[in-house]
Amino acid sequence: MNPIDFKADLPEFREKTAAFYAGEMTKQAYKGFSGYYGSYAQKGAKASMLRLRMPAGRVTPQRLSFVAETIRRHGVTRIHFTTCQTIQLHDLTPDAVCAILEEALDAGIVTMGGGGDFPRNVMCSPLSGVEPGEHFDVLPFAQAAGDYLLSFIKAEKMPRKLKVGFSNSPANLTHATYRDLGFAARADGRFDVYSAGGLGNNPRFGVKVAEGVEPQDIVPYIKAMWLTFRAYGNYENRGKARTRYMQETLGGAEGYRAAYLEKLREVRESGEDLSLNVVPEPVHKTGDGTQAQGPRVLAQKQPGLYAVAYHPLGGQPELHTFLALCDALAQMPGAELRLAPDEGAWIVNLTGGEARRVLALTEKDSAQSLFETSVSCIGAATCQVGVRDSQALLRACVQAVREAKLPDGALPQIHISGCPSSCGTHQTGRLGFRGGVKPVGGKPQPAFVLFAGGEERQGGEAMGRELGAMLEEDIPAFLVELGKTVTKSGLDYDAWRAANPGALEALAAPFIDKA
Repeated sequence: MNPIDFKADLPEFREKTAAFYAGEMTKQAYKGFSGYYGSYAQKGAKASMLRLRMPAGRVTPQRLSFVAETIRRHGVTRIHFTTCQTIQLHDLTPDAVCAILEEALDAGIVTMGGGGDFPRNVMCSPLSGVEPGEHFDVLPFAQAAGDYLLSFIKAEKMPRKLKVGFSNSPANLTHATYRDLGFAARADGRFDVYSAGGLGNNPRFGVKVAEGVEPQDIVPYIKAMWLTFRAYGNYENRGKARTRYMQETLGGAEGYRAAYLEKLREVRESGEDLSLNVVPEPVHKTGDGTQAQGPRVLAQKQPGLYAVAYHPLGGQPELHTFLALCDALAQMPGAELRLAPDEGAWIVNLTGGEARRVLALTEKDSAQSLFETSVSCIGAATCQVGVRDSQALLRACVQAVREAKLPDGALPQIHISGCPSSCGTHQTGRLGFRGGVKPVGGKPQPAFVLFAGGEERQGGEAMGRELGAMLEEDIPAFLVELGKTVTKSGLDYDAWRAANPGALEALAAPFIDKA
């Protein structure tokens, strides 16, 4: 679907946005309406956010130029890299959100379906096509899937969300094995297909519904997913209007697999031509003999080219840094930005000299340790449905860890969600925190539930075990104590955890038992 085709919907968005800010629509009514446009009112109903789809997490030079120009033209004060590989613009006035939405469509950037009951941004391993050791480049197929899913934006009977992911290796950064639909690359150049997975309330790992699928044959699997939900999805209970609940209603994984494969058979027998003719785009740029190295540098599989990691705290870059980076990349042919599922980004296709310049530009605004790459949803200070301010917690934890001078590796990347929705993917992090409350002296106090032992890697997937609620104010001290204990062992966190079963639980117990 051509982005310009969505412009016919803009007058209604302007009308109802004006009505909401004039007090003529309730928050809930506006939320139900605006999600289709990729926009929500922020907490307090004084400003809006807008979610820019970046298919497969790819921010091409043209898209990056648009984002930079928009920030400058409209005075945008805050942006956020999301765990679904989109860019959110925050604190927008009603006039600004309407204007930016139209300008984005003119620039070929779709926001529709960024929220609400629609197919969301298709995810992809951020280094696909340039990463040494990957099974194969899945990026062009993720982009094709995104294009196809745009045709479903206005389809009837969609699940409450439809999240599709592609992974290029067992690292499984996009959680392809537990998305609503996931395509996991194999060493033989084909995909295994997983379906009906997801995080949040009642999380489920996906059901493997197909093996050895040719990449050009992925579209029938997408349509079969939609048809399966149309036939068996729960439309009576909004809380269960997600694909993962079909595993329960259809009698488990085997029952779901049989239902899905029946719909796939129907798609194939329909005679509709759903084949792709996608040709992976090679990297034409070559190195110039310059070199780069460092903990944030990756040598690409293309000789002489490099990728640089850029991970602003909580996925919220300092705007002056981001804009300087945009300006610099505009002068680096072939370079582009790839959003990552952990709220960071990679700048790819750089010569050694270009990589050194990107490193210098982003030095003060990028994580300096594994712990500082920790993931946090946007938090209750911004999100209407949020319970706790996850971004504030992350900042407090980073400050405490820096003051304690803990070495890199003493703490893992943690994952913080402000509510049970798991936007911060707390359920599959080494350590995860979910916003809530804890009664102390008979009064509810701000708290987060601690999860431990999550794993995203394909073949070892695990949901973290819930250990109990910890007061928000105590979490930085808990992490510092944990980091000091790990440091004394001479091991990194993962090795310490493996060598000391039960030690984490014992260390956390006094913080959890506090009442």
